[in-house]
Amino acid sequence: MTETRDGGAAPEVLRYTAFSSDPDGGNPAGVVLDADGLDEAAMLAVAAEVGYSETAFVTAPPAGLGAPPGRGFGIRYFSPLAEVPFCGHATVAAAVALAERTGPGELVFAAPAGTVPVTVDRASDGTRRATLTSVEPHVADVGREDVAEALAALGWAHGELDPELPPRIAYAGARHLVLAAATRGRLAALEYDVERLKAFMLRRDLTTLQLVWRESETVFHVRDPFPVGGVVEDPATGAAAAALGGYLRALGLVAAPARLTLHQGHDMGRPGLLEVGLHADDPRVRVSGAAARIG
Repeated sequence: MTETRDGGAAPEVLRYTAFSSDPDGGNPAGVVLDADGLDEAAMLAVAAEVGYSETAFVTAPPAGLGAPPGRGFGIRYFSPLAEVPFCGHATVAAAVALAERTGPGELVFAAPAGTVPVTVDRASDGTRRATLTSVEPHVADVGREDVAEALAALGWAHGELDPELPPRIAYAGARHLVLAAATRGRLAALEYDVERLKAFMLRRDLTTLQLVWRESETVFHVRDPFPVGGVVEDPATGAAAAALGGYLRALGLVAAPARLTLHQGHDMGRPGLLEVGLHADDPRVRVSGAAARIG
């Protein structure tokens, strides 16, 4: 803890980027490793001051988590505007931050969305990587009116969608609307009506839009508008990556076992790489990526 201007204790906020080993790539996240003394209002205030798409707050584990001593934790995630039930990049960042304190290996987080195991290892070049296992995913249909409203807010025409990847609501800890662009150029040219899209997403309880372009059977380029969190775009979105993996599997677009590569952040100048694993004998989705300390 450090001291605030009024003499109170302020939490120490660590800063990491996730899904890149370069601090200038990937998605930055704040991490507070000792957040037991913070209430919801304090967490939101810290997240707003940090200004990243999310800050993770690590607390003591709840009873019955079942993790080995010192390897289980509670975790909450706040954007500058609101709490979210699950955040992949902040989970990766928090796991790597904890591994630097307690050593690599298995960790277990009790998130608002459910239990999320994470494995942290260290490559021969010193890069730390984390692999999270999502809660069980599911996919739901989305009405034509909702698709039309989302497209109108994005400024996209229906004919610019890829008919092979139909719109769906995908969940793996948080809800995302998956919309697939027919061309890389359509995905790259992202300018949208922030307030209109935000209002639509709040009505439909969406965390992000998962906008994708399929380069090949297992390689995708993705972008994630996040106006409900006070951020125009999220540079690398682990929760949406997990949801996309569940979507592709549920619709028979990818057969498990499979390993998918997601490129995100390039259009923002913060390139990141997310790897998505689908197992034949487990419906949960694995999302892997590197993380690095900022500053």
